[in-house]
Amino acid sequence: MAVLVSVLQLAVSLSVFPVYLLHFLGLWNWICKRFFPYFMVRFTESYNKEMAAKKQELFSSLQQFAGPSGRLTLMEIGCGTGANFKFYPEGCRVTCIDPNPNFEKFLISSIAQSRHLHFDRFLVASGEDMHHIADNSMDAVVCTLVLCSVQNQEKFLKEVHRVLRPGGAFYFMEHVAAEPSTWNFFWQQVLHPTWFLIFDGCHLTRESWRALEAASFSKLHLQHLQAPLSWKIVRPHILGYAMK
Repeated sequence: MAVLVSVLQLAVSLSVFPVYLLHFLGLWNWICKRFFPYFMVRFTESYNKEMAAKKQELFSSLQQFAGPSGRLTLMEIGCGTGANFKFYPEGCRVTCIDPNPNFEKFLISSIAQSRHLHFDRFLVASGEDMHHIADNSMDAVVCTLVLCSVQNQEKFLKEVHRVLRPGGAFYFMEHVAAEPSTWNFFWQQVLHPTWFLIFDGCHLTRESWRALEAASFSKLHLQHLQAPLSWKIVRPHILGYAMK
């Protein structure tokens, strides 16, 4: 089976040879960072339609983590185009972080359409290094479709834990590896090298729930599900929240 996976990986790689050539020449990362936000605008529109009920259910409990003032202070890591803004409670204060500065113009458009929120700032930073954010300063931290692409999940989750106030919560919704015995997992393995390159470092075969289970959160509410998505390859999902 491993040999078949390798052969098919090679066949897929050859089918998109120009991408690999640009990567070899050191040009692909520059191109990807500039054009990936345009893809994400289309993708997140479709994803939000198919996952709207799941997102509404997940984020419906956010307000319970508001501070003594009753106003929720929230940070979204990997905010992208602002696809989650409409699911956040009225009046919450939002700090946005993304490592790709090319998302900012799309983010500005989403902010203009989200009058129910108060926006503090947009920071260009990775989730593994959020030194701009003070310890214990956030009521809630959110990421969706981000754990698949961070370079170091353990370091990322340590930073999330650091910036959360005691009793605060980390909300997540992520695609993950399929069950090892399934055809879906077989094709995830086949497509992974090319997928990783084309989709800006996204891993198809990550078992992100393991990193969450090993992190220093006091409580973890985690659900596995098959998401109602058109793209079968990313249907295996986890969602939930973890408390500090």
